[in-house]
Amino acid sequence: MKGSELLRVIGAQVCLHATMAGMRLATPLLALQLGYSAAAVGVLIALFALTQVFLALPAGRFADRHGFKRPLWLSVIAASAGAGLVLVFPTFPMMCVAALLTGGATGATVIALQRHVGRSATNATQLKRVFSWLAIAPAVANFVGPFVAGLLIDHAGRAPADMLAFRVCFAVMAAFPIVCWLLARGAHEPPRTAPAAGAVPTRAWDLLREPMFRRLLFVNWLQSSSWDVHAFVLPVLGHDRGISASVIGSILGAFAIAAAAIRVLLPLVASRASERSVILSSTLVTAAVFAVYPLLDSAWTMGLCSVILGFALGAVQPMVMSMLHQITPHARHGEALGLRLMTINASSVAMPMLFGSIGALIGIAGVFWVVGGVVALGARATWGLKVSQ
Repeated sequence: MKGSELLRVIGAQVCLHATMAGMRLATPLLALQLGYSAAAVGVLIALFALTQVFLALPAGRFADRHGFKRPLWLSVIAASAGAGLVLVFPTFPMMCVAALLTGGATGATVIALQRHVGRSATNATQLKRVFSWLAIAPAVANFVGPFVAGLLIDHAGRAPADMLAFRVCFAVMAAFPIVCWLLARGAHEPPRTAPAAGAVPTRAWDLLREPMFRRLLFVNWLQSSSWDVHAFVLPVLGHDRGISASVIGSILGAFAIAAAAIRVLLPLVASRASERSVILSSTLVTAAVFAVYPLLDSAWTMGLCSVILGFALGAVQPMVMSMLHQITPHARHGEALGLRLMTINASSVAMPMLFGSIGALIGIAGVFWVVGGVVALGARATWGLKVSQ
């Protein structure tokens, strides 16, 4: 894949993902302003992830059958329609519809783009490089979307956060997906790989019968759970240590910056490090950081741990994506990506509830140690990862 085309694809993902990120900020603020409760807002935010759980597998199969551009075009329509509906009808039910549409569109776009980029790479080193660059897009989008939305809500109306300001915000969010299509429509699409003649119809769940795919999915789940437990438990731990909210936010921000920074550096070392070595190193570092975290009292030392953890976990996704494309059949890349996305999103919904229950029983420090111990045990599964030559 040419550098200019990869840059356009990254820009396309940033634009569509920014729509969801911006709507995830704007719609709760409008709902609260209209008098809805915090519980209602919680349901609204959950809807952004709900469609990604249920649509991931169908979206993956659709991408396998129809390639790159048709799924992207439908996602663009869904995302623009979602923001546009709230622009015209700024009511809570329509915000819920917009959350479902923009969330589902983002998940389908991620699958289509990852499949396209993976199929455009010519070797394992290029796979690691392109997925390292592509992994930067969500981080950029999660900054651009809320930043633009917040700026418009505060300054685009006759007064801060009036209805005109929200309408202008929703109009801009509806325009972002159109820019996505303009950037990506000229991308060269490799020929689709048809299933072998006479092949028995397959199901996505059949992929789980492949030992290496199961192992990779398990390892990815471990890393994703580590990411979730850090985001969920760190604020509680910081509060117990008497650390202010702004400092806790800065610690989490340092984690996000480190995770994005390592993805910028990964393409430079892609030819020197194997996927397994990067994932194994990340697993061991994550287990060590989780063992140390509850023993810390200083915001500075917690911030240092947060940065180290950001480097470790940020390096994993590009390596997982590279391996996934090498160990699954070309004609089923979309299904594999959909199964992975469904697993990760379902875990992100369930894990915070589980962490909260464990924390109530054994304390917040115990959550870190339990998760760290599970991650350490998972190093054995990581060691077994390999790509057939």
